[in-house]
Amino acid sequence: MILLTGGTGYIGSHIAVELLDAGHQVVILDNLSNSVCTVVDRIKTISQKEVEFYKGDVRDAALLGVIFKAHNIKAVIHCAGLKAVGESVSNPLAYYDANVYGSISLCKAMEQAGVKRLIFSSSATVYGHEAEPPYMETMARGSASSPYGASKAMIEKVLEDLSSSDPQWSFSILRYFNPIGAHPSGYIGESPQGIPNNLMPYISQVAAGVLPELLIYGNDYPTDDGTCVRDYLHVVDLAVGHRMALQTLEQPGVHYYNLGAGKGVSVQEMVDAFILATGVDVPYRFAPRRKGDLAAFWASSEKAERELGWRTRKSLVDMMVDTWRWQQFTSSENS
Repeated sequence: MILLTGGTGYIGSHIAVELLDAGHQVVILDNLSNSVCTVVDRIKTISQKEVEFYKGDVRDAALLGVIFKAHNIKAVIHCAGLKAVGESVSNPLAYYDANVYGSISLCKAMEQAGVKRLIFSSSATVYGHEAEPPYMETMARGSASSPYGASKAMIEKVLEDLSSSDPQWSFSILRYFNPIGAHPSGYIGESPQGIPNNLMPYISQVAAGVLPELLIYGNDYPTDDGTCVRDYLHVVDLAVGHRMALQTLEQPGVHYYNLGAGKGVSVQEMVDAFILATGVDVPYRFAPRRKGDLAAFWASSEKAERELGWRTRKSLVDMMVDTWRWQQFTSSENS
């Protein structure tokens, strides 16, 4: 049985479906700070499997103790945490509290329960603004451009130190690049509160008329078209990466893997690809750069392919079509 923290969130819900489809039993812990409990029912509908759900926070030591006593947990996938770069710049204490302290609290509970296998949702931001793409796992952590990135780097260091202190621990640290898209069923996807921080829900909400226009932050970066370049991958591919990373937990130590497509796509190219794939217009205008954004980065995903047998399978068109299907589903529910 696997404990999945943040399991009703965008990435966590797709991981839950992937695990259930593969025959794993799953317990979800989520405080619903950026998701809704109806996602649990949608996970069950897609997978046709049962899943245990606890509403709560990873900083709640008593609740963690109850979960570990009630279930035969063999491994933990830790996705819970705050994730908006811009928000972290304006409210850093919240990010260090939720992300760093939350992870420490979880590891303490795991240690008390004798569960020492953990997959951690990290981020490409740990490579820092000094790194030159493509980012490789052998690169040192750099100077994070935001408290969000710094919190992920801190957690990585905590896990390394824990592994050094006790060789029974096994950690798989997955450094995400830019997951987008939604489950092909259209039942789960990214559903941020307020104006989205991430590009794809912003594009799709403008396309659906929920928002009047898309703001592209910066068109004067040193890239081919002046807009930021990122490594986008389908969230279902990302979820598959977590399932495949479970095999690394058989070996003690700390294992690092980039989960990315291995190529960069600009924001302007993303908007154009959405319009082409869906036939729906997206009004946009350029706005000043956002603090904390880097001009360009993308992954080297060779290690994940070599050691896990993982690589991205879904195309940019898949990402656009699935995003739009999910947006239409959410718009119909809210109408």
